[in-house]
Amino acid sequence: MSKYLLNKFLYTVDRDPDLVESYRADPRGTVRWWESERANAILGCHSAERSSWLSFTAAEREALATHDHVKLVEPGAHPFLTLTLFIALYERDHPEPLSYQRAYADALGHHELPHPDYST
Repeated sequence: MSKYLLNKFLYTVDRDPDLVESYRADPRGTVRWWESERANAILGCHSAERSSWLSFTAAEREALATHDHVKLVEPGAHPFLTLTLFIALYERDHPEPLSYQRAYADALGHHELPHPDYST
């Protein structure tokens, strides 16, 4: 598992409103596109600078494609990055203030301290 790649996906998609909407409407297609076009781009570098070895595992692709934040956080995707992206995806579907955030926390409530290792 690449915590770095999962966190890079969460970070870059969350900062682009068009990608957020694409990920909401077509998660599998967005994950497939992002992995082929953006996964190996080096953050902060010229667009021609690319690596060639990063890719998601099948389990990571499935968790991203199904918006399963529990399966993303458990192996080490950062919960803050996951939360901010998922707020952008789902908060509009929850009319009560903080109701999505509470649902997110409830789904992760089975974790005991210390939390999983979020280092990359």
